[in-house]
Amino acid sequence: MSQQLEPTTVAIAHTKHADVSYGTTAAHRLDVYRPESTETTPTGGAPILVVVHGGAWQYGDKATPAVVDNKVAHWVPRGYVVVSVNYRLDPPDPIQQAEDVAQALAFVQTHAADWGGDGERVVLLGHSSGAHLVSLLAADRSIAADHGARPWLGTVALDSAAFDVERIMKRRHFRFYDRAFRDDEQYWRLASPLHRLGEAPDPMFIVCSSERRASCPQARAFMAKARTLGGRVTVLPVSLSHRDTNIQLGTEGPYTAAVDDFFQSLGLP
Repeated sequence: MSQQLEPTTVAIAHTKHADVSYGTTAAHRLDVYRPESTETTPTGGAPILVVVHGGAWQYGDKATPAVVDNKVAHWVPRGYVVVSVNYRLDPPDPIQQAEDVAQALAFVQTHAADWGGDGERVVLLGHSSGAHLVSLLAADRSIAADHGARPWLGTVALDSAAFDVERIMKRRHFRFYDRAFRDDEQYWRLASPLHRLGEAPDPMFIVCSSERRASCPQARAFMAKARTLGGRVTVLPVSLSHRDTNIQLGTEGPYTAAVDDFFQSLGLP
């Protein structure tokens, strides 16, 4: 078993804009972390990493240390703006939540220059149920487009085991899936990134925990379909717990380096 680590305390020079409203409800809030001095680039500003928290589609928060601390500590000093997003949780409705993330993405792209960022250089990153949401947007770009979002550079999904919701719901599964996905086969397919995938997605980097039975097989099935459509999708199995795939991203080592390599393949620092 992997060692359980706690997130580090963010003690770097940065500016935080907390609880910025991107929509009409109290849940439509995001936090922005940016370098104290954001240098502009020929493309207009800093790259932006949009982070979507997990929590079984029912709980979680954008400011949880496990969600943001190590990511801010790693990428803000490299010149990134990091944005952490909340979305509606009660009642859980994953399709609606993906639409909330799409709305947040559109807001970030529109207001990027306010924080020294470049709205054309955005990467989405989600963990657990948040990884499902960003994968749903990557699989069917019309969801984001319908909420005013423009194309983004790529997507990082950290340990989602829900690429094929229909398959999950037709087999023995955890009870929390029933609350999120209902007793509705049509909804299961609409909420499945695998089934929504009809054309090559923009580049994706999928991390799966080799300590979980369902995670890597679902990731590989999605990758296989995406590649038949001409997509560039990579799956990285890691010997980390589900929790640590989130916390350890941003700490020094080969795991974070692999994500950095993906970012560099998108033309980012």
